[in-house]
Amino acid sequence: MTIDAAHLDHARKVADAVLFEGYLLYPYHQSARKNQSRFQFGVLMPPAYGALDPSEPSASQTECLLECDGDAQVLVGVRFLQLLRRKVQEVQPDTPDLREVTELVVEGTRFTSWDEAVEREQQVCAQISELLDGDLGLAMHIPSGTCTEDIRTSSGQLAGKLVRNWQAIDGIIRVRAQRVAGPHGALRLRVRIENHTAPDVTPRTREDGLAHALIAAHALIWVPGGSFLSMTDPPEWAGAEVGACVNIGIWPVLAGPADCRDLVLSSPVILYDHAEVAPESQGDLFDATEIDEILTLRTLALTDAEKRAARATDPRAAELIDRLDGMPPEIFDRLHGAIRYPKSSAAGQPVAAGAKAELTAVAGEGEGEGEPQQLPWWDPGSDTSVSPFTDQVVIDGVPITHGSRVILRPGARRADAQDLFLIGREATVQAVLHDVDGNVHLAVSPDHDPAAELQASHGRFLYFGTDEVEPLEPERTDKSSREED
Repeated sequence: MTIDAAHLDHARKVADAVLFEGYLLYPYHQSARKNQSRFQFGVLMPPAYGALDPSEPSASQTECLLECDGDAQVLVGVRFLQLLRRKVQEVQPDTPDLREVTELVVEGTRFTSWDEAVEREQQVCAQISELLDGDLGLAMHIPSGTCTEDIRTSSGQLAGKLVRNWQAIDGIIRVRAQRVAGPHGALRLRVRIENHTAPDVTPRTREDGLAHALIAAHALIWVPGGSFLSMTDPPEWAGAEVGACVNIGIWPVLAGPADCRDLVLSSPVILYDHAEVAPESQGDLFDATEIDEILTLRTLALTDAEKRAARATDPRAAELIDRLDGMPPEIFDRLHGAIRYPKSSAAGQPVAAGAKAELTAVAGEGEGEGEPQQLPWWDPGSDTSVSPFTDQVVIDGVPITHGSRVILRPGARRADAQDLFLIGREATVQAVLHDVDGNVHLAVSPDHDPAAELQASHGRFLYFGTDEVEPLEPERTDKSSREED
């Protein structure tokens, strides 16, 4: 079985973000309120926990559609976190005995008790022909265990120990395939992840259940030579079959770069097809829905005491704090103002954004010499027919362009309550703009606004649709000017 390493690496980066989503949240120390209830995504509890809280299941199910030959192979990688309970033990004075403590400080370094997690992965490999005959099940067993780590002074004297222990986990990965109706011979592929762990003591709290849980459980599914269908944007013929797929607690999306069709990530966090980690991101912040720049700034603003508390909480938190504290300015600058280019033509030239039938282009300067500059699609320079400061749009028979005067009439479709203060206000048009759907918008500055000049110097305006302004008649404009004089 041959798997494109670059495609797999691309998918695993996203899968890693899913694996540690919410593992530990800002401000990254255990006393923070948001870190008192952890591990919220993809938790498969032991079946006995269902009597305590049936809302957290013991199994998840993925169903997706696939086109491939009968002799194709399927590789399913099930990945999850397993809880490690970390306890701190302190050496007793004048005795080799150890006692368990909540916190131990050795030469200014804090060591605390905490729940960590370790990555686990189980794999199933089978041929499609096998899966068409019925379920293929792989039993997985992770035995319980304990490991210790010495805590020593700078002189080498033993001061204590960190003791990590984990409970046994048992489960089954079930894989099945079946043909679906239609002329294309597609398959419905099913992957179930089941937690079958039977704790010696019935869980009485969520913390008890987490010790035997599969946390952030998800699956990477490869079929080299095959082609998965998008579950979010399927072809028309497959719409009904996609609707019949049953996905429980998990959702499959196409993984890898945009040209990859043989790889699926089934995630407890809803993603879009071909999701990717932003190239500017320098490392995990355990909150993939947050903006890296904002979270980095918040973390840098922590006090020294808060940073020490974060470092003592978890090794991953300590690495995060150290990484951000030592981030060079040029790396930080990359987090600010990153631009994505969602559209491009086959020739690599920027695509003009939307129709401009409502705009009347006013003749401008000629083009310069040399090769055309590669500009993003939203930049007016990417299309010489667009000139926000000279374009016109006709409203109620009156041509409106830069410098035109209008009366603001915010419509009922807008939800901003502050628009109530703008109804009937006069304003000056600063630019005529259009969006990617071809809709026309006006950038305006309210007249007699003491902050208008400052806002304009930063390129900040108010924006309204053409149905939300009323042209000022020329004679009224002249009259207003005379009254102001």
